[in-house]
Amino acid sequence: MKDLFVPIVGENAVRENELMKDHTTFAVGGPADCMVFPADAAQLGAVLSAAKAAGLETLLLGRGSNLLCADGGVRGVVVSTERLDTLTLEGNVLTVGAGVTLRQATDFAAEAGLAGLEFACGIPGSMGGAVYMDAGAYGGEMRDVVVDVTVLDAQGELHVIPAGEMRFGYRHSLLREEPLICVSARIQLTPDAPEAIRGRMQELTLRRESRQPLDMASAGSTFKRPEGHYTGPLIIDCGLSGYAVGGAQVSVKHAGFVVNTGAATADDVARLIYHIEQTVQQKTGVCLETEVRFVGDWQSHPLFEKIRRAE
Repeated sequence: MKDLFVPIVGENAVRENELMKDHTTFAVGGPADCMVFPADAAQLGAVLSAAKAAGLETLLLGRGSNLLCADGGVRGVVVSTERLDTLTLEGNVLTVGAGVTLRQATDFAAEAGLAGLEFACGIPGSMGGAVYMDAGAYGGEMRDVVVDVTVLDAQGELHVIPAGEMRFGYRHSLLREEPLICVSARIQLTPDAPEAIRGRMQELTLRRESRQPLDMASAGSTFKRPEGHYTGPLIIDCGLSGYAVGGAQVSVKHAGFVVNTGAATADDVARLIYHIEQTVQQKTGVCLETEVRFVGDWQSHPLFEKIRRAE
């Protein structure tokens, strides 16, 4: 399989049997058959076309901040966007490559004296993932600042989609409905003093550190917020704070987070998520829905039907 992609991206940008645990913030997941790191949109399109022609299953990977990859790994090819790391500025509009981390983007904006992206400074992951799920925090969301998104379609053609056509919603966008891949996004910002922007970023970072288990591997908030409720208190009221399955645990700092205490497997995490969902529904009648995407070889897992429903 490696020989299929080396002519496109080069020898050093293709890896076989690469462990997914090294590429996800949950730090779990088995080997990918093949992982490819295209450097630009042209290489990305060529890699996807080659994979399609060869009949290979394809998983697009950003910074792995919202994924739970199976212990059995991923069949086919994983295509990483981390090298799509363009950061350019034109007036007050910032163009951000899909592989740029949100922290890199917010730092760049602060240095340029441009405000509006501070809410994202502590969100793990890449711009591509943030656009894909309309990431947000502390009153801000990507839909508030996105001007347009450059995407690659299934035929390898580039398109620019205005924000108004991106179907942004709570943890949702057009990219969750159509076979489109974010290549970059343009972000509209407003001038402000860099020290003022940095001050707001520091305040938000301190709030995150005081309330969230940032010192432990996780995928961030495990569940979407159910209408009329807060997830953490629901889970606490059900007596699940600190509850563990193997190396996976409900965080005692923020019960809305499932964390890896150091030796968790994807199986541990999946079983814990299932236990939380079942317990909360039985005790409160509230149905929790995961934010985390289950990817990889889950077909033989006893919770496969439940996992597939959650996706």
